[in-house]
Amino acid sequence: MAKVSVVMPAYNVASYIGAAVASVQAQTHRDWELLIVDDGSTDDTGVMAEACAEADPRIRVFHRENGGIAAARNTALAHSSGAFIAILDSDDLWQPQFLAEQLAVFDAHPDVDLVTGNGWYLGGRLHARTVRPFPDTRPQPTLTTILSDETAVFIMSVFRRQVYETIGGFDETLRTNEDYDYWLRAAIAGFGFWRNDRPLGHYRRREDSMSAVEVRMLTGILRVFRKLREALLDRPAELAILDRQCARFERELLAAQARFALSTGEQQAAADHLSALYASGGGPVVGVASFMARRAPRLLSRAYQLRRAYLRTS
Repeated sequence: MAKVSVVMPAYNVASYIGAAVASVQAQTHRDWELLIVDDGSTDDTGVMAEACAEADPRIRVFHRENGGIAAARNTALAHSSGAFIAILDSDDLWQPQFLAEQLAVFDAHPDVDLVTGNGWYLGGRLHARTVRPFPDTRPQPTLTTILSDETAVFIMSVFRRQVYETIGGFDETLRTNEDYDYWLRAAIAGFGFWRNDRPLGHYRRREDSMSAVEVRMLTGILRVFRKLREALLDRPAELAILDRQCARFERELLAAQARFALSTGEQQAAADHLSALYASGGGPVVGVASFMARRAPRLLSRAYQLRRAYLRTS
């Protein structure tokens, strides 16, 4: 039985998975098992994962029909045996001391159940910048701070097996924000968190359609909040934070939907979203954009496209 079970979901990452696996094999802490779940890939991901497993008996590969990242992680969790569980996505990387340093935090703080890390962006406009502040002056994550700040816990986290045995796996009905949902559920269950703010990983940022990604992520986070609201009914302070966050993200979603509509030339949809955003308390800039969406939609669309082109090159 390994001390750490590394959970690695993999879907169409043939270009990246070899480096991700190599970063696990390079760990200075050697007592680990790596559970790779090929989530119905249509490229050579599964073949490459099997080749890694043939060369290293600490690696096991599981194949399943595509069910999303939560389902893939749960498949790995169901086959895990470690006293600690570490999450590493198959296009990300760890520094060699990643596991050793997170485990040292557990040794120093026996009351801590989940240690969350930090890293650098890999690829895209933010390449080489830290994903989270370093040094990070924010308070250690608690239910209150995780609700107030959706970036309080990073995906490169390690947690005790007891967390999984108590709250179960990731919610497979969620196709985004399933990790945020997991951290909130762990905090609601009373588990203790700690942040190791030293960057020890590389988090790949792919340049997809950012406006579309934004809409998907904001829709997901609102779903997480609504799903967990019932669990906070007897915690009025935390419930008030959740309700404020819902109002905030509903406004942000309207703005993201407007940007996406402008980027795809859906002028009527952009006008509708901007009007709703202005009605919900949007400022004068939103008011002007809403007016232009009704009266001069082509001019607004052109101005938006020019602004996007500027931001891409700045």
